[in-house]
Amino acid sequence: MSSNNNSILSVLEGFALDNAEEIAMQVAENFRKRRVEKNITRQRMAQMSGVALSTLARFEQKGLIAFDSLIKLAMALGYASEIKNLFSAPKFDTMEELDLIRQKANDKRAYPKSKKR
Repeated sequence: MSSNNNSILSVLEGFALDNAEEIAMQVAENFRKRRVEKNITRQRMAQMSGVALSTLARFEQKGLIAFDSLIKLAMALGYASEIKNLFSAPKFDTMEELDLIRQKANDKRAYPKSKKR
């Protein structure tokens, strides 16, 4: 493969679609970086958060964690608002989606109420 093709491929890798495993690993890596920046050991983080040390290690190494444990870790590290604001802003890809979001803004369910007979 030519050098030019390698350059193109390396650029395209940055635009690859994410998958769940890659996102989980990125979140875990970001968490680990923030923990280390604050000079908090895994042991101390487990104590601060109430999350088992083995759970914390599995999260940092494999990106696997229960959502309630992730919330506890985020809170212990000072990221409660980031977790609370997950999904807080509507996202849309088309104008039709935006119109639907506006129409459904106050709805409590994704489907219309059924008529009672």
